[in-house]
Amino acid sequence: MLDEYEINQSTMAILYLKKGFSKVIEEEEEFIVNKDTTEIINESCKFFGSSYSGRFEGTKHLIGVNYKAPIIIEETNEIIFFPTSSPRFENCNWICLKKVNSYEKNDDGCILYFKNGIKIDLKVSYNSLENQILRSTLLESRMRNRKKESIR
Repeated sequence: MLDEYEINQSTMAILYLKKGFSKVIEEEEEFIVNKDTTEIINESCKFFGSSYSGRFEGTKHLIGVNYKAPIIIEETNEIIFFPTSSPRFENCNWICLKKVNSYEKNDDGCILYFKNGIKIDLKVSYNSLENQILRSTLLESRMRNRKKESIR
């Protein structure tokens, strides 16, 4: 069990286990972290020089979303995570957009498939998951366009 964890390029998902405990899935390994999911997101934002609230405001400015907003954790490597429910709920899971391969409906919600073949069951509706992926993709697109404009 870890007391600290920073999101990195291998992080695929941060899943709620129980109050104060999260399961982090990376491409090659998994960890139990002694923190809530959104706490890991916030501390990772700080590690990369911002805060959750600052990143939230950035998302709001770029795509106009202020509910279940995707968050740019680190812009250089385009690390964007989206919540599966409101981050105000302790059982919120966070998924890395770049690692998602596909998703499909099942009886309890959705199965999400990562690019490395790992799959997870999510207790969210197909439409909700699809909406979160579309919002995250829009955020990624706007971020890339801003980068291109600033280079000119």
